[in-house]
Amino acid sequence: MFVWFIVTAVVAVAFIFDSPAMDFRLVAFGAALPVAEGAMRGPWLLHTPIAAVVLLAGVMLLAQGRRLVQRRWLGVPIGLMAHLVLDGTWTDTGVFWWPFAGLDALGGSRVPEFNRGATGLLLEAAGLIIGVWAWRRFGLGNRTARRLLLSEGRLSSLRRT
Repeated sequence: MFVWFIVTAVVAVAFIFDSPAMDFRLVAFGAALPVAEGAMRGPWLLHTPIAAVVLLAGVMLLAQGRRLVQRRWLGVPIGLMAHLVLDGTWTDTGVFWWPFAGLDALGGSRVPEFNRGATGLLLEAAGLIIGVWAWRRFGLGNRTARRLLLSEGRLSSLRRT
């Protein structure tokens, strides 16, 4: 279940932040990263807001005084937060509020992404539909626009309609 998270996170972040310096490849990476916890009998830290907040603080501290570097790398924690929203992780109090709701909520179960059955397939289909719309909206049929996204992580036509 990658399409739902990657496409929806990138589109939402593009419209919310409208930042030409945002690296949408890193947003996509951050949005997909928690899915990897499925291989480790998660959910683990990447399904908690604390991981995104710690990563956000790390980006801000490590790139202190370099605004463009900060803005670019903020895509990863923003993608992580987008994943939490799109996944509905906030509905699991023990995981979402870890460690404040108790320390035993992580691990030993299945990540929400792989526990949905038919609903997961519907979300993937919705992600594909949004992806087709975004492809057109951001002009990704144009080779130059695609190259800019793949090489620099930027969407060339961030414009409001």
